Amino acid sequence: MRCSQLIVATPLESDQQKKSIVVFFLMLPLLLSTHFSFAGDFRAAVVKENITPKVSKFLLGYGARQSEGVLDSIYHQILLLDDGESIFALVSTDICLISPATYDQVAKLVEQKFGIARSHFWWAATHTHSAPEVGGPGLPAAFMGERYTHPIDTSYTDLVTSKLLAGIERGIRELAPASLGVGWGHSFANINRRARDIDDIAFLGLNPDGAVDRKIGILKIVQQEDHRLMATVANYAIHGTVLGGQNLLISGDVSGVVANYVEEKSGAPMLFINGAAGNIAPIYSVYPDARSGRLNQFRRLLGDKILEANAQILNYENQVSFTASEMEFLTPVKEGLKWPEALNDYLADTTADVKMIKVPARFLNINDKIGIWASPLELFCEISNEVRDRSPFLYTFYYGYTNGWLGYMLTEEEWAYKGYEPTVSPFIPGAGERFGEAVLSYLQSELKSKKLN
Repeated sequence: MRCSQLIVATPLESDQQKKSIVVFFLMLPLLLSTHFSFAGDFRAAVVKENITPKVSKFLLGYGARQSEGVLDSIYHQILLLDDGESIFALVSTDICLISPATYDQVAKLVEQKFGIARSHFWWAATHTHSAPEVGGPGLPAAFMGERYTHPIDTSYTDLVTSKLLAGIERGIRELAPASLGVGWGHSFANINRRARDIDDIAFLGLNPDGAVDRKIGILKIVQQEDHRLMATVANYAIHGTVLGGQNLLISGDVSGVVANYVEEKSGAPMLFINGAAGNIAPIYSVYPDARSGRLNQFRRLLGDKILEANAQILNYENQVSFTASEMEFLTPVKEGLKWPEALNDYLADTTADVKMIKVPARFLNINDKIGIWASPLELFCEISNEVRDRSPFLYTFYYGYTNGWLGYMLTEEEWAYKGYEPTVSPFIPGAGERFGEAVLSYLQSELKSKKLN
Protein backbone atom coordinates (compact mmCIF):
# COMPACT_ATOMS: atom_id res chain seq x y z
CA MET A 1 0.00 0.00 0.00
CA ARG A 2 1.40 3.44 -0.95
CA CYS A 3 1.65 6.09 1.81
CA SER A 4 -0.26 8.56 -0.37
CA GLN A 5 -3.25 6.26 -0.20
CA LEU A 6 -3.40 6.75 3.59
CA ILE A 7 -4.28 10.43 3.28
CA VAL A 8 -7.94 11.05 4.02
CA ALA A 9 -9.45 13.80 1.83
CA THR A 10 -12.83 14.05 3.63
CA PRO A 11 -13.50 15.29 7.17
CA LEU A 12 -13.42 12.70 9.94
CA GLU A 13 -16.85 11.73 11.18
CA SER A 14 -15.94 10.41 14.63
CA ASP A 15 -13.28 10.14 17.33
CA GLN A 16 -13.19 6.40 16.61
CA GLN A 17 -11.87 7.10 13.10
CA LYS A 18 -9.15 9.29 14.57
CA LYS A 19 -8.13 6.54 16.99
CA SER A 20 -8.04 3.97 14.16
CA ILE A 21 -5.67 6.09 12.10
CA VAL A 22 -3.38 6.69 15.10
CA VAL A 23 -3.25 2.95 15.81
CA PHE A 24 -2.52 2.25 12.16
CA PHE A 25 0.46 4.60 12.08
CA LEU A 26 1.76 3.17 15.34
CA MET A 27 1.60 -0.30 13.78
CA LEU A 28 3.04 0.77 10.42
CA PRO A 29 6.75 0.08 11.23
CA LEU A 30 5.85 -3.45 12.34
CA LEU A 31 3.73 -4.03 9.23
CA LEU A 32 6.49 -2.84 6.92
CA SER A 33 9.07 -5.13 8.57
CA THR A 34 6.90 -8.23 8.30
CA HIS A 35 6.57 -10.38 5.18
CA PHE A 36 3.13 -11.77 4.51
CA SER A 37 2.91 -14.75 2.14
CA PHE A 38 -0.40 -16.03 0.87
CA ALA A 39 -1.22 -19.02 -1.33
CA GLY A 40 -0.97 -17.89 -4.93
CA ASP A 41 1.60 -15.13 -4.20
CA PHE A 42 4.22 -16.61 -6.47
CA ARG A 43 7.86 -15.72 -5.86
CA ALA A 44 11.08 -17.02 -7.34
CA ALA A 45 14.84 -16.63 -7.18
CA VAL A 46 17.77 -18.03 -9.14
CA VAL A 47 21.33 -18.39 -7.86
CA LYS A 48 24.49 -19.47 -9.69
CA GLU A 49 27.38 -20.93 -7.69
CA ASN A 50 30.78 -21.73 -9.23
CA ILE A 51 32.02 -25.20 -8.22
CA THR A 52 35.09 -25.35 -10.47
CA PRO A 53 37.96 -26.93 -8.50
CA LYS A 54 41.30 -25.15 -8.36
CA VAL A 55 43.37 -28.35 -8.31
CA SER A 56 43.40 -31.59 -10.29
CA LYS A 57 40.49 -33.96 -9.67
CA PHE A 58 39.42 -37.41 -10.81
CA LEU A 59 36.86 -37.05 -13.59
CA LEU A 60 33.74 -39.19 -13.89
CA GLY A 61 32.18 -40.57 -17.05
CA TYR A 62 34.81 -42.76 -18.68
CA GLY A 63 37.76 -44.67 -17.23
CA ALA A 64 39.48 -43.24 -14.16
CA ARG A 65 41.52 -40.17 -15.15
CA GLN A 66 42.65 -36.93 -13.55
CA SER A 67 42.04 -33.43 -14.86
CA GLU A 68 44.89 -31.33 -16.21
CA GLY A 69 43.11 -28.00 -16.41
CA VAL A 70 39.80 -26.25 -17.03
CA LEU A 71 38.10 -25.74 -20.41
CA ASP A 72 35.07 -23.96 -18.94
CA SER A 73 33.79 -23.41 -15.42
CA ILE A 74 31.14 -25.64 -13.90
CA TYR A 75 28.26 -24.51 -11.71
CA HIS A 76 25.27 -25.13 -9.51
CA GLN A 77 22.24 -23.39 -11.02
CA ILE A 78 19.63 -23.13 -8.26
CA LEU A 79 16.00 -22.16 -8.80
CA LEU A 80 13.64 -21.56 -5.88
CA LEU A 81 9.88 -21.38 -6.35
CA ASP A 82 7.54 -20.22 -3.58
CA ASP A 83 3.78 -20.49 -4.09
CA GLY A 84 2.95 -18.95 -0.71
CA GLU A 85 2.58 -22.31 1.01
CA SER A 86 5.92 -24.02 0.41
CA ILE A 87 9.28 -23.61 -1.30
CA PHE A 88 10.44 -25.90 -4.10
CA ALA A 89 14.17 -26.10 -4.89
CA LEU A 90 15.40 -27.29 -8.29
CA VAL A 91 19.18 -27.63 -8.66
CA SER A 92 21.05 -28.30 -11.90
CA THR A 93 24.71 -29.19 -11.36
CA ASP A 94 27.45 -29.62 -13.95
CA ILE A 95 28.49 -33.10 -12.84
CA CYS A 96 28.12 -36.56 -14.35
CA LEU A 97 26.28 -38.48 -11.63
CA ILE A 98 25.69 -38.61 -7.92
CA SER A 99 24.82 -41.60 -5.79
CA PRO A 100 21.32 -41.66 -4.29
CA ALA A 101 23.10 -41.97 -0.93
CA THR A 102 24.84 -38.64 -1.57
CA TYR A 103 21.53 -37.05 -2.52
CA ASP A 104 19.97 -38.39 0.69
CA GLN A 105 22.71 -36.82 2.82
CA VAL A 106 22.35 -33.42 1.17
CA ALA A 107 18.52 -33.56 1.19
CA LYS A 108 18.63 -34.13 4.94
CA LEU A 109 20.81 -31.03 5.38
CA VAL A 110 18.49 -28.98 3.17
CA GLU A 111 15.49 -29.97 5.27
CA GLN A 112 17.28 -29.34 8.56
CA LYS A 113 18.63 -25.92 7.56
CA PHE A 114 15.76 -24.52 5.50
CA GLY A 115 12.69 -26.63 6.22
CA ILE A 116 12.43 -27.63 2.56
CA ALA A 117 10.91 -31.11 2.47
CA ARG A 118 12.75 -33.89 0.67
CA SER A 119 9.93 -34.10 -1.90
CA HIS A 120 10.52 -30.39 -2.66
CA PHE A 121 14.28 -30.69 -3.23
CA TRP A 122 15.28 -32.01 -6.66
CA TRP A 123 18.98 -32.23 -7.52
CA ALA A 124 19.67 -32.95 -11.19
CA ALA A 125 23.06 -33.75 -12.72
CA THR A 126 23.57 -32.44 -16.25
CA HIS A 127 25.55 -35.62 -17.02
CA THR A 128 28.71 -34.02 -18.36
CA HIS A 129 31.46 -36.65 -18.62
CA SER A 130 34.19 -34.06 -18.00
CA ALA A 131 33.47 -33.06 -14.40
CA PRO A 132 34.90 -34.27 -11.07
CA GLU A 133 33.46 -37.08 -9.02
CA VAL A 134 31.09 -36.05 -6.23
CA GLY A 135 30.45 -38.34 -3.26
CA GLY A 136 30.79 -42.10 -3.15
CA PRO A 137 30.62 -44.18 -6.33
CA GLY A 138 27.23 -45.73 -5.58
CA LEU A 139 25.88 -48.20 -8.12
CA PRO A 140 28.58 -47.73 -10.82
CA ALA A 141 31.05 -49.50 -8.52
CA ALA A 142 28.98 -52.68 -8.91
CA PHE A 143 29.66 -52.71 -12.66
CA MET A 144 32.93 -50.80 -13.04
CA GLY A 145 34.80 -51.25 -9.79
CA GLU A 146 38.17 -50.80 -11.51
CA ARG A 147 37.36 -47.11 -11.93
CA TYR A 148 37.09 -46.54 -8.19
CA THR A 149 40.31 -47.88 -6.69
CA HIS A 150 41.36 -44.35 -5.60
CA PRO A 151 40.08 -42.73 -2.36
CA ILE A 152 36.82 -40.78 -2.38
CA ASP A 153 37.47 -37.05 -2.70
CA THR A 154 35.62 -35.85 0.39
CA SER A 155 37.03 -32.31 0.18
CA TYR A 156 35.45 -31.65 -3.22
CA THR A 157 32.17 -33.23 -2.13
CA ASP A 158 32.19 -30.91 0.89
CA LEU A 159 32.78 -27.93 -1.41
CA VAL A 160 29.92 -28.89 -3.71
CA THR A 161 27.62 -29.41 -0.72
CA SER A 162 28.52 -26.15 1.00
CA LYS A 163 28.09 -24.18 -2.24
CA LEU A 164 24.67 -25.76 -2.78
CA LEU A 165 23.52 -24.92 0.74
CA ALA A 166 24.89 -21.38 0.47
CA GLY A 167 23.08 -20.93 -2.84
CA ILE A 168 19.74 -22.05 -1.39
CA GLU A 169 20.19 -19.75 1.60
CA ARG A 170 20.92 -16.80 -0.68
CA GLY A 171 17.99 -17.69 -2.93
CA ILE A 172 15.55 -17.70 -0.02
CA ARG A 173 16.67 -14.17 0.88
CA GLU A 174 16.27 -13.02 -2.73
CA LEU A 175 12.79 -14.43 -3.43
CA ALA A 176 10.82 -11.84 -5.38
CA PRO A 177 7.38 -11.61 -7.03
CA ALA A 178 7.45 -13.61 -10.26
CA SER A 179 5.34 -15.03 -13.06
CA LEU A 180 5.64 -18.33 -14.88
CA GLY A 181 5.45 -19.21 -18.57
CA VAL A 182 5.75 -22.60 -20.28
CA GLY A 183 6.34 -23.81 -23.80
CA TRP A 184 8.02 -26.20 -26.23
CA GLY A 185 11.05 -25.98 -28.48
CA HIS A 186 12.71 -28.39 -30.90
CA SER A 187 16.33 -29.20 -31.73
CA PHE A 188 18.20 -31.66 -33.95
CA ALA A 189 21.27 -31.58 -31.71
CA ASN A 190 20.85 -35.22 -30.61
CA ILE A 191 20.67 -38.69 -32.14
CA ASN A 192 20.07 -42.28 -31.02
CA ARG A 193 23.39 -43.84 -30.00
CA ARG A 194 22.45 -47.55 -30.10
CA ALA A 195 24.09 -48.30 -33.45
CA ARG A 196 23.64 -51.77 -34.95
CA ASP A 197 25.40 -53.63 -37.75
CA ILE A 198 23.96 -56.53 -39.76
CA ASP A 199 24.53 -58.86 -36.78
CA ASP A 200 21.98 -56.82 -34.78
CA ILE A 201 24.34 -56.36 -31.83
CA ALA A 202 24.24 -52.82 -30.46
CA PHE A 203 27.32 -50.70 -29.87
CA LEU A 204 27.90 -47.08 -28.88
CA GLY A 205 27.73 -45.06 -32.07
CA LEU A 206 25.13 -43.18 -34.11
CA ASN A 207 21.80 -44.63 -35.19
CA PRO A 208 19.79 -42.17 -37.32
CA ASP A 209 16.94 -44.69 -37.54
CA GLY A 210 16.67 -45.18 -33.78
CA ALA A 211 14.21 -43.66 -31.34
CA VAL A 212 14.92 -40.10 -30.25
CA ASP A 213 13.33 -37.19 -28.37
CA ARG A 214 14.03 -33.78 -29.85
CA LYS A 215 11.51 -31.73 -27.87
CA ILE A 216 12.74 -29.00 -25.54
CA GLY A 217 10.54 -28.38 -22.51
CA ILE A 218 10.78 -24.75 -21.37
CA LEU A 219 9.87 -23.10 -18.08
CA LYS A 220 10.29 -19.32 -18.18
CA ILE A 221 10.45 -17.35 -14.94
CA VAL A 222 9.98 -13.58 -15.24
CA GLN A 223 9.65 -10.69 -12.82
CA GLN A 224 6.00 -10.06 -12.05
CA GLU A 225 6.03 -6.31 -12.54
CA ASP A 226 7.77 -5.87 -15.92
CA HIS A 227 8.16 -9.49 -17.16
CA ARG A 228 11.92 -9.14 -17.25
CA LEU A 229 13.54 -12.58 -17.53
CA MET A 230 14.76 -14.10 -14.25
CA ALA A 231 15.59 -17.65 -15.32
CA THR A 232 15.04 -20.28 -18.00
CA VAL A 233 14.71 -24.01 -17.37
CA ALA A 234 15.45 -26.06 -20.50
CA ASN A 235 14.73 -29.80 -20.50
CA TYR A 236 16.38 -31.74 -23.35
CA ALA A 237 17.70 -35.28 -23.74
CA ILE A 238 21.38 -35.45 -24.67
CA HIS A 239 24.44 -37.24 -23.30
CA GLY A 240 27.22 -34.98 -22.08
CA THR A 241 29.73 -36.75 -24.29
CA VAL A 242 30.89 -34.36 -26.99
CA LEU A 243 34.23 -34.64 -25.20
CA GLY A 244 35.56 -38.18 -24.96
CA GLY A 245 37.80 -39.99 -22.51
CA GLN A 246 40.95 -38.47 -23.99
CA ASN A 247 39.87 -35.03 -22.81
CA LEU A 248 41.42 -34.11 -19.47
CA LEU A 249 39.99 -30.60 -19.15
CA ILE A 250 37.09 -29.91 -16.78
CA SER A 251 34.01 -28.85 -18.73
CA GLY A 252 30.25 -28.67 -18.56
CA ASP A 253 30.33 -30.21 -22.07
CA VAL A 254 27.28 -29.56 -24.26
CA SER A 255 24.94 -28.56 -21.43
CA GLY A 256 27.45 -26.16 -19.91
CA VAL A 257 28.29 -24.47 -23.21
CA VAL A 258 24.60 -24.08 -24.06
CA ALA A 259 23.65 -22.76 -20.59
CA ASN A 260 26.43 -20.16 -20.66
CA TYR A 261 25.45 -19.07 -24.17
CA VAL A 262 21.74 -18.71 -23.34
CA GLU A 263 22.62 -16.68 -20.24
CA GLU A 264 24.91 -14.43 -22.27
CA LYS A 265 22.23 -13.78 -24.90
CA SER A 266 19.18 -13.57 -22.62
CA GLY A 267 20.74 -11.84 -19.63
CA ALA A 268 19.46 -14.43 -17.16
CA PRO A 269 20.74 -17.82 -15.90
CA MET A 270 19.58 -21.07 -17.48
CA LEU A 271 19.14 -24.39 -15.76
CA PHE A 272 19.83 -27.30 -18.10
CA ILE A 273 17.85 -30.37 -17.02
CA ASN A 274 18.63 -33.53 -18.95
CA GLY A 275 15.86 -35.80 -20.15
CA ALA A 276 15.63 -39.49 -21.05
CA ALA A 277 19.12 -39.62 -22.58
CA GLY A 278 19.93 -43.26 -21.86
CA ASN A 279 20.07 -44.02 -25.58
CA ILE A 280 20.65 -40.51 -26.92
CA ALA A 281 23.98 -38.87 -27.84
CA PRO A 282 24.97 -35.47 -29.20
CA ILE A 283 25.38 -35.50 -32.98
CA TYR A 284 29.12 -34.99 -32.41
CA SER A 285 30.22 -37.42 -29.74
CA VAL A 286 33.36 -38.64 -27.89
CA TYR A 287 35.93 -36.38 -29.54
CA PRO A 288 39.36 -35.82 -27.94
CA ASP A 289 38.96 -32.05 -27.67
CA ALA A 290 36.40 -29.27 -28.01
CA ARG A 291 37.62 -28.08 -31.41
CA SER A 292 37.39 -31.45 -33.15
CA GLY A 293 34.07 -32.14 -31.40
CA ARG A 294 32.62 -28.82 -32.60
CA LEU A 295 31.48 -28.17 -29.04
CA ASN A 296 30.76 -24.51 -29.67
CA GLN A 297 28.45 -25.40 -32.57
CA PHE A 298 25.87 -26.52 -30.02
CA ARG A 299 25.31 -22.85 -29.25
CA ARG A 300 23.55 -22.70 -32.61
CA LEU A 301 22.19 -26.27 -32.69
CA LEU A 302 20.59 -26.16 -29.23
CA GLY A 303 21.22 -22.76 -27.63
CA ASP A 304 19.51 -20.75 -30.37
CA LYS A 305 16.57 -23.16 -30.36
CA ILE A 306 16.10 -22.59 -26.63
CA LEU A 307 16.25 -18.82 -27.12
CA GLU A 308 13.68 -19.01 -29.94
CA ALA A 309 11.31 -21.14 -27.86
CA ASN A 310 11.74 -18.79 -24.91
CA ALA A 311 10.92 -15.73 -27.03
CA GLN A 312 7.67 -17.35 -28.18
CA ILE A 313 6.37 -17.64 -24.60
CA LEU A 314 4.33 -14.48 -24.08
CA ASN A 315 1.66 -15.59 -21.62
CA TYR A 316 2.51 -15.70 -17.93
CA GLU A 317 0.74 -16.67 -14.73
CA ASN A 318 1.44 -14.92 -11.44
CA GLN A 319 -1.08 -17.02 -9.52
CA VAL A 320 0.94 -20.21 -9.25
CA SER A 321 0.47 -23.21 -6.99
CA PHE A 322 2.18 -26.56 -7.06
CA THR A 323 2.02 -30.00 -5.51
CA ALA A 324 5.12 -32.19 -5.10
CA SER A 325 4.89 -35.89 -4.36
CA GLU A 326 6.68 -39.21 -4.75
CA MET A 327 6.00 -42.86 -5.53
CA GLU A 328 8.19 -45.98 -5.37
CA PHE A 329 8.34 -48.54 -8.15
CA LEU A 330 9.43 -52.05 -7.13
CA THR A 331 11.27 -54.31 -9.56
CA PRO A 332 13.67 -57.28 -9.13
CA VAL A 333 17.43 -56.80 -9.10
CA LYS A 334 19.19 -58.39 -12.06
CA GLU A 335 20.43 -61.88 -11.18
CA GLY A 336 24.05 -62.03 -10.04
CA LEU A 337 24.41 -58.31 -9.29
CA LYS A 338 26.21 -57.53 -6.02
CA TRP A 339 24.22 -54.63 -4.61
CA PRO A 340 26.29 -51.91 -2.83
CA GLU A 341 25.61 -51.74 0.90
CA ALA A 342 25.56 -47.94 0.76
CA LEU A 343 22.34 -48.22 -1.26
CA ASN A 344 20.51 -50.70 0.95
CA ASP A 345 17.83 -48.07 1.59
CA TYR A 346 16.86 -48.59 -2.05
CA LEU A 347 16.08 -52.27 -1.53
CA ALA A 348 12.66 -53.35 -0.30
CA ASP A 349 14.12 -56.21 1.78
CA THR A 350 17.87 -56.79 2.01
CA THR A 351 17.35 -60.34 3.38
CA ALA A 352 15.00 -61.61 0.66
CA ASP A 353 16.19 -64.24 -1.83
CA VAL A 354 14.92 -62.10 -4.70
CA LYS A 355 15.89 -58.53 -3.95
CA MET A 356 13.57 -55.76 -5.12
CA ILE A 357 14.86 -52.31 -6.05
CA LYS A 358 12.83 -49.33 -4.88
CA VAL A 359 12.99 -46.85 -7.77
CA PRO A 360 11.74 -43.44 -6.58
CA ALA A 361 9.82 -41.22 -9.00
CA ARG A 362 9.11 -37.61 -8.11
CA PHE A 363 6.22 -35.53 -9.41
CA LEU A 364 5.46 -31.82 -9.59
CA ASN A 365 2.03 -30.55 -10.62
CA ILE A 366 1.97 -26.83 -11.46
CA ASN A 367 -1.43 -25.15 -11.92
CA ASP A 368 -2.89 -28.44 -13.12
CA LYS A 369 -1.46 -28.05 -16.63
CA ILE A 370 2.24 -28.82 -16.06
CA GLY A 371 3.17 -32.32 -14.92
CA ILE A 372 6.89 -32.85 -14.32
CA TRP A 373 8.27 -36.19 -13.27
CA ALA A 374 11.80 -37.18 -12.36
CA SER A 375 13.83 -40.26 -11.50
CA PRO A 376 17.45 -41.26 -10.74
CA LEU A 377 17.78 -43.16 -14.01
CA GLU A 378 19.33 -43.18 -17.46
CA LEU A 379 15.97 -43.82 -19.04
CA PHE A 380 15.53 -44.81 -22.67
CA CYS A 381 13.61 -42.11 -24.49
CA GLU A 382 10.84 -44.41 -25.78
CA ILE A 383 9.56 -44.72 -22.19
CA SER A 384 9.35 -40.99 -21.49
CA ASN A 385 7.95 -40.33 -24.98
CA GLU A 386 5.11 -42.77 -24.30
CA VAL A 387 4.39 -41.18 -20.93
CA ARG A 388 4.27 -37.71 -22.49
CA ASP A 389 1.99 -38.84 -25.31
CA ARG A 390 -0.54 -40.32 -22.90
CA SER A 391 -0.22 -37.85 -20.04
CA PRO A 392 -3.31 -35.90 -18.90
CA PHE A 393 -1.17 -32.76 -18.54
CA LEU A 394 -0.84 -30.27 -21.39
CA TYR A 395 2.88 -29.99 -20.65
CA THR A 396 4.66 -33.13 -19.43
CA PHE A 397 8.42 -33.00 -18.85
CA TYR A 398 10.76 -35.76 -17.71
CA TYR A 399 13.80 -34.82 -15.61
CA GLY A 400 16.46 -37.54 -15.73
CA TYR A 401 19.61 -38.08 -13.64
CA THR A 402 17.71 -36.49 -10.76
CA ASN A 403 18.33 -37.26 -7.08
CA GLY A 404 20.97 -39.88 -7.81
CA TRP A 405 21.68 -42.66 -10.31
CA LEU A 406 20.27 -46.20 -10.32
CA GLY A 407 21.45 -47.21 -13.75
CA TYR A 408 20.02 -47.64 -17.24
CA MET A 409 16.38 -48.57 -17.68
CA LEU A 410 15.74 -49.94 -21.18
CA THR A 411 12.76 -50.94 -23.24
CA GLU A 412 12.26 -54.70 -23.45
CA GLU A 413 12.99 -54.67 -27.19
CA GLU A 414 16.46 -53.21 -26.70
CA TRP A 415 17.57 -56.01 -24.37
CA ALA A 416 17.68 -58.35 -27.36
CA TYR A 417 20.35 -56.22 -29.05
CA LYS A 418 22.66 -56.40 -26.01
CA GLY A 419 25.49 -53.86 -25.93
CA TYR A 420 26.78 -51.50 -23.24
CA GLU A 421 23.58 -50.30 -21.59
CA PRO A 422 22.18 -53.73 -20.64
CA THR A 423 25.50 -54.67 -19.04
CA VAL A 424 25.35 -51.69 -16.67
CA SER A 425 21.65 -51.94 -15.88
CA PRO A 426 20.56 -53.40 -12.51
CA PHE A 427 17.10 -54.18 -13.87
CA ILE A 428 15.50 -57.13 -15.64
CA PRO A 429 13.85 -57.04 -19.10
CA GLY A 430 10.34 -55.66 -18.92
CA ALA A 431 11.04 -53.28 -16.05
CA GLY A 432 11.04 -50.23 -18.33
CA GLU A 433 7.54 -50.77 -19.70
CA ARG A 434 6.12 -51.53 -16.26
CA PHE A 435 7.80 -48.42 -14.86
CA GLY A 436 6.30 -46.28 -17.60
CA GLU A 437 2.82 -47.65 -16.92
CA ALA A 438 3.21 -47.03 -13.19
CA VAL A 439 4.23 -43.41 -13.85
CA LEU A 440 1.28 -42.93 -16.21
CA SER A 441 -1.11 -44.34 -13.65
CA TYR A 442 0.21 -41.90 -11.06
CA LEU A 443 -0.04 -38.94 -13.44
CA GLN A 444 -3.57 -39.85 -14.49
CA SER A 445 -4.93 -40.50 -11.02
CA GLU A 446 -2.89 -39.59 -7.94
CA LEU A 447 -1.17 -36.42 -9.18
CA LYS A 448 -4.28 -35.11 -10.91
CA SER A 449 -6.44 -35.70 -7.85
CA LYS A 450 -3.90 -34.12 -5.50
CA LYS A 451 -4.19 -30.86 -7.41
CA LEU A 452 -7.94 -30.98 -7.84
CA ASN A 453 -8.41 -31.56 -4.14
